[in-house]
Amino acid sequence: MDRSKESAVEGSVTAGSEAAGSEAGGSDFLQLDIGRAPAGGRTDWLADRLRAAIADGTLAVGSRLPASRVLAAELRVSRGLVTEAYQRLAETGQVAGRGRAGTVVVAAPATGGQPPTGPPRSALPDPADPFGTREWGARVDALRAAPGRIDLSPGAPDLAAFPRTAWLQAERRVLAELTPADFGYGNPQGTPALREAIVGWLAQNRGIRADPEEVVVVAGVAQALGLLAQVLRAEGVRNVAVEDPGSLGTRRQLEHGGMSILPVPVDAGGIDTAALAAGPAQAVVLTPAHQFPTGVVLDGERRRELLRWAAAGGVVIEDDYDAEHRYDRAPVPALRALLPEAVCYTGSVSKLLAPALRLGWLLVPPRRLDAVIEAKRYADLGNPVLAQLVLARLMASGELERHLRFVRRRHRARRDAMLRAIAAELPGARVHGAAAGLHLMVTFEGADAEGIDDTALAAAALDLGVKAHPLSWHRITPGPAGLVLGYAAGSVGEIEEGVATLGTALRALRG
Repeated sequence: MDRSKESAVEGSVTAGSEAAGSEAGGSDFLQLDIGRAPAGGRTDWLADRLRAAIADGTLAVGSRLPASRVLAAELRVSRGLVTEAYQRLAETGQVAGRGRAGTVVVAAPATGGQPPTGPPRSALPDPADPFGTREWGARVDALRAAPGRIDLSPGAPDLAAFPRTAWLQAERRVLAELTPADFGYGNPQGTPALREAIVGWLAQNRGIRADPEEVVVVAGVAQALGLLAQVLRAEGVRNVAVEDPGSLGTRRQLEHGGMSILPVPVDAGGIDTAALAAGPAQAVVLTPAHQFPTGVVLDGERRRELLRWAAAGGVVIEDDYDAEHRYDRAPVPALRALLPEAVCYTGSVSKLLAPALRLGWLLVPPRRLDAVIEAKRYADLGNPVLAQLVLARLMASGELERHLRFVRRRHRARRDAMLRAIAAELPGARVHGAAAGLHLMVTFEGADAEGIDDTALAAAALDLGVKAHPLSWHRITPGPAGLVLGYAAGSVGEIEEGVATLGTALRALRG
């Protein structure tokens, strides 16, 4: 018999092959309980239950029904009863046999106007209107979900360059070496192998000397900020300063953690440390190596002032945002390397490999380490072990360093393409932060800024199929209109076309 040949439904009708038992049976599939079926109407009952599950979306198009033999055994009925129920759905076009793939749902009937289940519409991202009035935290999600030809949003690395071969090879080696015990619950602080590899990586690339016991593996910088907010709040810290302009995501994460946010201006020297010291902030979150979104570096005098503020009791949280991506300038030492006892340092591989990995690190001074580990334990019991061990191998083997050198070349070419396109398509625009990172900030100032609303500009660009962040999203206090444009994730051609489209949208607004 050729089992690959398609039939109307999976299997064949075998009447009486498995006589129905005297006891009613049940199945985990759709929580079916044959005992609820009326006497003499079991086939009708089963067909109706399957039809209802398809109608309400419980069985989506593409779902596979259990093999008739398996479902019959679980329900303690004849296989012929189950096959007959499947056949009825096949005759109405709702399921079809797919040979070895079994019986598959191929169409859902009209629901008769029944309201959909799930979260209220207001709780979901609205891709049709990411720039409308809505809760700030949902705007970025809505823009990500919005359809568009070209995405110039900041924050995404070159995802097409993800080292799939190196990752797969490392994963195979890791799996070959794991013992059964390694598949149990891990250390919430992170695997020793990854913490050791992180220490080596930071020593080589960021000048930070640390002990593996100081490292907590986290699900990205977002979780690191959440854990620190929880620990600091328990200490009585409520007021946290942030850079302005600065990351909208950072601000929202801290506010979600119960912190009061205090904006501190950023200028060509970085965060204004005099304003920080004069205010009521008890802690500060900053990106000193490559400030988001301006791209400036915290200068030497400001660093010294910040460290004096920290030595006097202030808490410094250093987000080493995309510091490894630099092109036309010397490396900038991390603050953690200068004052380890006062600086909480966090980073991740989101901008180097992929945000989907959800892998990062947090270095905490000894006085707060136990509290952070405890918070991490109750948050999720620790990150997945397999991914940690694969990343540790990539770090230790040099593969991650080779990948960094590779993407630096690609990112630089794309940055140069964006600079050329901005000069051609956005005359009068001022570019900030070109020497490092994965994005540029563009501002419109003076006569060129007259009448420009950056949110309206971003919305007009989205109407033309191009996504970009208005600079005002990342401001707390008013400032010049502008855009924050990512260049790492798109090809040179996409970048050129995307910036040309921004120029079209800008001319339309001005005209």
